Amino acid sequence: MADTFDSFSDLLRAALGDRLASSDSLLGLFTHDVVFEFPYAPDGLPRRLEGTAALAAHLERLGPLLTFGPMELGKVHAVADTVVFEFSCSGEGVATGAPYNQLYISVVTLREGRIAHYRDYWNPLVVLTALGGTEAAAAAYAGAA
Repeated sequence: MADTFDSFSDLLRAALGDRLASSDSLLGLFTHDVVFEFPYAPDGLPRRLEGTAALAAHLERLGPLLTFGPMELGKVHAVADTVVFEFSCSGEGVATGAPYNQLYISVVTLREGRIAHYRDYWNPLVVLTALGGTEAAAAAYAGAA
């Protein structure tokens, strides 16, 4: 059975283990110049974020759009300062009530105990369904600022 977590920060701590320096906050787990990439992000959603300020703004925009339920950590593969892990999340679109049941594969590179690069692979159709389609997703994300 997979380990289940109620927060993304707890999931990250479990996946990255003792490679990750201690922090009381989610943003404290990242380097100030972190690069977050979403290779499959649909139009209207970001494909790249640079720095913790951009990451914080992104998380603030997502908050009103999606509710996230438990996250389940799957397989973890680590080589030196790079960790690849699988996880899933359930939730729903706030405005639509449509399910958000997502599977992720994340590739994380650490520098001095902090996440310096995070490449997040997920199914864009799941987020588009939860947010009501491409135009609705782009408008909701733009309006959530």
